[in-house]
Amino acid sequence: MSNSNKIRLFSKKLAASLIKNETPDDLERSEIFDEKTKAQMLSDIKTGKYSSLLKEIDAKKDWKALKIKKGHSKKAFKFWSYGIAASIVLLISIGLVVFNKTNQGSHIEAPIVVNNNIETGKNKAILTLEDDSEVTLEKGISYHTDHVTSNGEGVIYQPAGQAGNNKDASKGMVYNTLTVPRGGQFYILLSDGTKVWLNSESKLKYPVSFNKGDTREVELIHGEAYFDVSPSTEHEGAKFKVSHKGQEVEVLGTEFNVKAYKDEASIYTTLVEGKVAVSSASAKETLMPNQQSNLSLKTNNISITEVDVYNEVSWKEGVFSFESMPLKDIMKVLSRWYDMDVTIENNVQKEERFIGTFNKSNSIEDILIAINSTNIINSYEIHDKRLIIK
Repeated sequence: MSNSNKIRLFSKKLAASLIKNETPDDLERSEIFDEKTKAQMLSDIKTGKYSSLLKEIDAKKDWKALKIKKGHSKKAFKFWSYGIAASIVLLISIGLVVFNKTNQGSHIEAPIVVNNNIETGKNKAILTLEDDSEVTLEKGISYHTDHVTSNGEGVIYQPAGQAGNNKDASKGMVYNTLTVPRGGQFYILLSDGTKVWLNSESKLKYPVSFNKGDTREVELIHGEAYFDVSPSTEHEGAKFKVSHKGQEVEVLGTEFNVKAYKDEASIYTTLVEGKVAVSSASAKETLMPNQQSNLSLKTNNISITEVDVYNEVSWKEGVFSFESMPLKDIMKVLSRWYDMDVTIENNVQKEERFIGTFNKSNSIEDILIAINSTNIINSYEIHDKRLIIK
């Protein structure tokens, strides 16, 4: 097996370790390679002596597999690859950043931090009940009724037919709404067994209990949600639908991600497993795994592209994954998680593209130090909850 193929296979193991928050040492249990090969590769990862091997690798495919956790080396490595000319890889304590080699030699200034009140996001949400009363859900707060419980990290609804769940059947469908603010995330287990992860600044409306045999429908009012849908075969063939004011997604049993933020001009639906039909007022398309639909809210047209699913859904695993993303878009994602306002002073900097992966548990300054070290930006300032990229 060539060195490039060995590294690519090993990358998959590293990608799995990233999600699980493991270190390269945990990969010693891997059965992909013989002991001699594994020992050599682990040594290469830790000492930085695998630069020559990486010359053959496509960074666009394999960058996300590499990660050094806090306490490990901050050494930088030169990295040349197909399609990404003159790039540099920085393996740092919180992740990996790959960037185009521009703006070398720019003047770097010391950051200015005044009353840094930018906090790392956490599990929190507001549950709105059928009577419009609101319940605050967050770590350390337990909530319990006949049909729903929460431990502060998620809400769990009792399956249909269990005690108390049908007490309002005479009133028709009873709905709850879960609102996740900026700086938050939350998990829902619906009564039919469907699992939903809500990203920052998102809002979902759903029935407390679904009617037996009827289409199971929820509404993503805004934001981003990942759905792991309970199969229709377990619900007398009942389909599952996710609606939004501009789009409807129909599934039989699958995993997919819908991103429909209020400040974006498109709705993005990414299919992980199974098959879904995405429809708007004037179009309908069927998605296959690893495809993403882009519904323009201006034209109602739907376009389909192949995507790296990991980059689209890693947020639910506690990881930010950016692939050749402009700095302005990266900051839009970070502003939601860290509940901050961001100003980028230079218009050219807004379009600089980065490839990187970071744990969502990192502080904003950890991430800024990584970006600042690329020399693409000169410095940054933090004033209360406002970030200024210099």
